[in-house]
Amino acid sequence: MPRYRLTIEYDGTGLVGWQRQANGLAVQEILETAVERFCGEAARVHGAGRTDAGVHAFGQVAHLDLTRDATPEEILGALNYHVRPAAIAVVAVARAAPEFDARRSAIGRAYLYRIVNRRAPLALDRNRVWHVAPPLDAEAMHAAARLLLGKHDFTSFRDSLCQAKSPVKTLDRLDVVRVGDEIQVIAEARSFLHHQVRNMVGTLKLVGAGKWTAADVAAALAARDRRRGGPTAPAEGLYLVRVEY
Repeated sequence: MPRYRLTIEYDGTGLVGWQRQANGLAVQEILETAVERFCGEAARVHGAGRTDAGVHAFGQVAHLDLTRDATPEEILGALNYHVRPAAIAVVAVARAAPEFDARRSAIGRAYLYRIVNRRAPLALDRNRVWHVAPPLDAEAMHAAARLLLGKHDFTSFRDSLCQAKSPVKTLDRLDVVRVGDEIQVIAEARSFLHHQVRNMVGTLKLVGAGKWTAADVAAALAARDRRRGGPTAPAEGLYLVRVEY
């Protein structure tokens, strides 16, 4: 049974996230329906990360087993045909080793969070960024972000429903940069807790607005209490950029 690796991008607007659920349409369900229409049988598409409702992806990775051989080019064309009209694109397909697992084989994940920081409303980026009208200090946000780097207990930035066995994670990168009106937060780690990136961004936004200091962020981290962390940033600003193997 040949195994294939898929690289996928999608706009998560209006979807319940990556994972198939009973309460709405998911990216996984759309892709699995496309596979069934292509090859005439059900097949599971296993993703590297379970992005939440409204979250987007430039570089989600998944693996797929088929009962017959097909060329990567054939699969690419067929899946992109059958996912229409959803805002999902399979951008690459490659044969994978039988032991390759999109989630378990991953050694790193990179996320981008986009904040448009201007008074004017959004015309082109609705549902794709967090619009914050009051001015934010990106340099102060970046300085506070440095305090979260490394191995920590991230309970204060973990969703209460998170099912991870341990709240301890190693954050390899957390940069905040301003590009014109846009503030970009780049986070990299082997793996993340549920809502960890969005909770860190919501906390750093308080610093940018002058409501918190870097010391407040350090205190929140040390508290190991979700009630001490900042708010959860909206889903629409978050993108899964890359999965490393």
